[in-house]
Amino acid sequence: MSKADYMLSILWMLQQHKRTAAELAEALELSVRSVYRYIDALCASGVPVIADAGPGGGYRLPEHFSAAPLFFDDGERRALVQASAFAEGSGYPYIEALGSAIAKLKRYSNDEQLLQMQRHESGMEMLHAPPAPLSHLLEELEACAAAGLTVQLEYRKSSGHAASSRSIDPYGLVLWKGRWYLAGFCHLRREIRSFRVDRIVQLEQTGGVFIRPPGFSARQFLLDSLLPAQDQQAVLVRVVIASGEEVLNDLCSHWLFGHSLEQRIPGEASFLLDETMLYRYAPYFLLPYGRSLTVREPAALKQKLAAVAADISAYYAEP
Repeated sequence: MSKADYMLSILWMLQQHKRTAAELAEALELSVRSVYRYIDALCASGVPVIADAGPGGGYRLPEHFSAAPLFFDDGERRALVQASAFAEGSGYPYIEALGSAIAKLKRYSNDEQLLQMQRHESGMEMLHAPPAPLSHLLEELEACAAAGLTVQLEYRKSSGHAASSRSIDPYGLVLWKGRWYLAGFCHLRREIRSFRVDRIVQLEQTGGVFIRPPGFSARQFLLDSLLPAQDQQAVLVRVVIASGEEVLNDLCSHWLFGHSLEQRIPGEASFLLDETMLYRYAPYFLLPYGRSLTVREPAALKQKLAAVAADISAYYAEP
């Protein structure tokens, strides 16, 4: 038999009842040393084989192992428990189901595997801003997006504005900067638009159905809506910023600067930014860096930074 055949045979025999290495070796006509090697291979593949030492000992599987549909190795178990920590603070709507899955994973693990998971759980944590209580909306929107069901929204554009009613084909959800956004086809505007989920006042299904455009990405749509469209021939301004590598790394990871990077050399980076977005957003992002960076060009951006700083200074100087 092949190595895989021997491993499956050992697994099947252990599912019946506890066996010693000698019993397995005799049944399979193997050496005890080979049995040890195959059991090590089973453990490496994620099978939670338990070794009981002493009189009456031997190899066995956890009581409920036969219900476990998959085997996970150490790397896969680590990734699952750590990913659950990332999801927990994001407002992910199925956190209870995720917790149940992690509990089930631990139930089908032996003591050594449990210890490893606990070490990795405590070794990586996340700090999240308290998410808005949106799980019921996110769950409903995700289910409708998956099933292709049209929804009716009562949507408030911003604080103080009355909610308006509109029919939406929900294409997908995306989490950006701590907020959830819905991207979908708006029947009122007759185009794909994005909506902040925390501004949805009421949601209900209409009974209508839709087909999502092939390959549609809510993430890419939201990103494209923030950046200038190439076919609109937006006026692009070259921005050159000099600073240390740490600050330049921050700039290049920002949603606006990162997607507008033209060239980067040691101590300097140049960007091509839409003129409107440059003067509307860039000064407020650059100002907190103070003297740790230098805007080499354009001069108009330096003037805008000075004006913004002077305005803030005057505001707080008032009695």
